[in-house]
Amino acid sequence: MKRTATAHWAGTLKEGKGELTTQSTTLNNTQYSFKTRFAEGVGTNPEELIAAAHAGCFTMAVGAALSQEGFTPGDLTTEAILDLDMNALSITGIHLELKASVIQGVSEEKFKEVAEGAKTNCIISKALSVPFTLNVTYA
Repeated sequence: MKRTATAHWAGTLKEGKGELTTQSTTLNNTQYSFKTRFAEGVGTNPEELIAAAHAGCFTMAVGAALSQEGFTPGDLTTEAILDLDMNALSITGIHLELKASVIQGVSEEKFKEVAEGAKTNCIISKALSVPFTLNVTYA
């Protein structure tokens, strides 16, 4: 299975602008720019999308792990807080803040164990440290 996204950019870093489009078209020419990335502006940015992907993947992984343990998941909500070091221009970490309704038959200790496993094993957690490849076409 392959998933795709396309980014287009025109102009300089500070004055330029771009659009992001995903295969599903949930993002369809969605604006991004220097302001949306490093200040306040209308649109999205790559770091916000990484945080959203991590929150979504992790939350689904918690639900799946609870189901595998024989429990019926209740309401699960995760906020992913991505730390961006502006000096080093690097992501220094992502904090996941999970809030859940009490799930019948699951102790707090067991729930924390399941959540820790999901944090380690969700697809996005694993992807954040994998190698990647690049092909360039310059015309």
